[in-house]
Amino acid sequence: MTTPAHLHIETSGAGTPIVFSHSLFFDSSMFHHQDSFFAPSHLVVRYDHRGQGRSAASDTLDMDTLTADAIALIEGLNAGPVHFVGNSLGGFVALRLAARRPDLVLSVAALGSSAEAEHRQAEFAPLVEAMRAQGAAPLVDILMHIMFGDTFLADPARADVKAHWRAKMAALPGSIADAAHAVVFRAPVLDELRGCRVPVLAIAGAEDHAYGPTEAANIAAASGGQAVTVSRAGHSVALEEPAAVNALLAAHFAQSAQRKAA
Repeated sequence: MTTPAHLHIETSGAGTPIVFSHSLFFDSSMFHHQDSFFAPSHLVVRYDHRGQGRSAASDTLDMDTLTADAIALIEGLNAGPVHFVGNSLGGFVALRLAARRPDLVLSVAALGSSAEAEHRQAEFAPLVEAMRAQGAAPLVDILMHIMFGDTFLADPARADVKAHWRAKMAALPGSIADAAHAVVFRAPVLDELRGCRVPVLAIAGAEDHAYGPTEAANIAAASGGQAVTVSRAGHSVALEEPAAVNALLAAHFAQSAQRKAA
């Protein structure tokens, strides 16, 4: 296995690979529930995007570059095509793989994501510049609202999880604004998905404050895929409702295998 040296990569299990690609402001650990669920039956690969988590810093963070990183990672596995799952930013990468490199993916799942240009650009752009100047700590309440749903944020039983991610986001340096800028000013990929040959699943949280059921439905309509809404969940749906997401992913992978065998 020869994977990109500039990426922090973690693997577990064995079998058909599933690659998990994380959201902006997070890292590969956001998929720890999926790791424990799928590792008994699959090779689970989680990685940090360049410029985030434990991966190397970079001056180039646009979606095409991050997609090229994912391509290099998949090719370096030498394990054949993979199931690719991405949340938000990771979903942008997943959809580009589905449109451009169907030979590398058995299926893709985009969680809390969008195939369109950023529809809240005017709102998010000043947030990015404030982050660049001050770091993320002064903005952490806003980030928590964007990244999680109301049910999760109000649940006292999830206090430890909320505290963990709040602390992680508050510690992000001003340089995270470079990655955020690439997200906010990304190019759309919706038209590229038309005629897509890869099974696509778009999962939305019903309480997502960034990309919700409408964006998921648009992904499904363009790609010929499926859109599902998970109740009581926001933008980080795999963290907020892991059991529901794991069941949806397992069914998606099984259906993809049946489609390939047919």
